[in-house]
Amino acid sequence: MSVVDSPGRPDCFRCAAFFVTHEPEHPYGCRRFAMKTKLLPSFAVRNASGRECQAFEPKPERPAGPARQR
Repeated sequence: MSVVDSPGRPDCFRCAAFFVTHEPEHPYGCRRFAMKTKLLPSFAVRNASGRECQAFEPKPERPAGPARQR
């Protein structure tokens, strides 16, 4: 089990507010908290507040198109 899949910890990669910045010093971002960070945003929130991120919102399901069918 990876840290991202830990029970109770939100998976930033599955959150609608998460984005990749492509900035080497701050590669990850969270629209909900208006932040860019070197860590995954859920880790930054945990480090700053001592609590798990409460802003997680699952990304909407994408319909299976021709390129996504397997």
